[in-house]
This record gives sequence, C-alpha cells and structure tokens, in this order.
Amino acid sequence: MNILADSVVWITGGGSGIGAAGARALAEAGATVVVSGRRREELERVVGTIRETGGHAEAAVLDVTDEPAVRRTAAAILEAHGRIDTLVASAGLNLPNRSFQSLGPGDWARLVDVNLNGAMHAIQAALPSMRERRSGTIILISSWVGRHAVRLGGPGYNATKQALVALGHSLNMEECGNGLRACVIMPGEVETDFLTQRAAPPPPDELARLLRPDDLGRTIRFVAEMPPHVCVNEILISPTWNRNFLPPAPAAAAASV
Repeated sequence: MNILADSVVWITGGGSGIGAAGARALAEAGATVVVSGRRREELERVVGTIRETGGHAEAAVLDVTDEPAVRRTAAAILEAHGRIDTLVASAGLNLPNRSFQSLGPGDWARLVDVNLNGAMHAIQAALPSMRERRSGTIILISSWVGRHAVRLGGPGYNATKQALVALGHSLNMEECGNGLRACVIMPGEVETDFLTQRAAPPPPDELARLLRPDDLGRTIRFVAEMPPHVCVNEILISPTWNRNFLPPAPAAAAASV
C-alpha cells in the first residue's frame, strides 16, 4: 500500500532547493502537494513541473514570518482538501555577513523569524487538525549545524537550526500519544542557490561533490512513507566528501581568520 497516495502535503519554502525537491518527490509518490513561499514565480514553476509529470500540486504565496497568514494558508488547505497529512517546514535563510561582529539586531531577528518562528507558525497551524485525526507527519529541515555547529554557519544560523532539533524532539515527546510524529533532517552542504549567500561560495569543482536537492527529496519521501507506527526522529546526512571533515586549504584557512 502506498501511504502517500491521495495524501495532502504542505511544504513551506517549497519554491526552490530542498523544499522544491521534496515537493517533486512526494508528488511522484501520489500526494497532493501545496507549496508555499514568498515568490509566486518560483512556486508556479515547481507546480508546473509537477503537473507536467501527472502530479497534483498547488501554490500558495506566503511569508512564514506572518503568523496570521500562515494560519489562513493552513485553513485554506483544510477547506480545500479536508486534511494535512504531512507538513515539511523547509523555509530558511542565512546571511552573507553572519559573524557576531557583523550580525546586527535586525539580522538576528530576521534569522529567528524565518528559521525558527516560521517553522513554529506552520506547526501550530497544522497541529489541531492532525490531533483531531490522530495522524500526521511533521518534517523539519534543519542543517548539519543543527548537530555540529561550525564557524561558517554563524551564530544566528547555528542557533536557529539547533533549536529546530529541540523543537522536533519536543513534538515527539508531546504528540506521540496522539499518533503524530516528527523528524528533523540535518543535511550537510547541498548544491542550491542557498550557497551563493556565502561571502565565498564553493567553487564549481567542489559544488559537484556536494549533496543534490533531489537527494534530500528522496530523504523526505523516505520519512513520509514510513508506516504510521514508525517515527524517524532525526537524520544527519552529508556528502561523502564532507568539507567539514577535510583540512582547509591554506588560502581558505587564512581567509576565515
């Protein structure tokens, strides 16, 4: 039996990168996917790609920092489809200038609002209907730094991504008795536009050795397709060629000081 057939999935940050890859993978498994994000053009592109292959997808323009708008989006999905079986909280950002020295109060607030509060808004909007049905899967997209903080991530990104791990485990503590489950996925470097936000993006030869968005799409699908009695609490996934484990090149080491 295909557990995702005829199910309804809501993905925040679904217009690009990991969120878009997750949307494609879950639609291929038979789910109706609602992708939300701030840029309508990107959302429509993802929806169009899914529909071209026979899948079912819809777009909902949404800024996850706007809590009332998040609630309205969840309510619209429930009104149209009657359920939210899986929530994938993938919206997130980092900043080019991310060190303590350069991270101002507004920058810090933006990181917390998107990476942490945005996930919490979506969770709180989806939870009541999941509790009522006593069924639901919540997948939080954290990061390698959610488990292993690295200097490159910066204090705001490190802190918010580690907070997502705690949020996921807290969900399982409180909601397992209601038949709900949460998984935190912590990917290492993924070849997405997200990497261009770094002051020094990886060169092309190194990008080719990183994780691909579709690798994470398959990971998301793996979690969502587990039978209801199985909870995958967390997944730490990285490229085999993991730059966090490699000694820095002399020039890179000097530049990071």
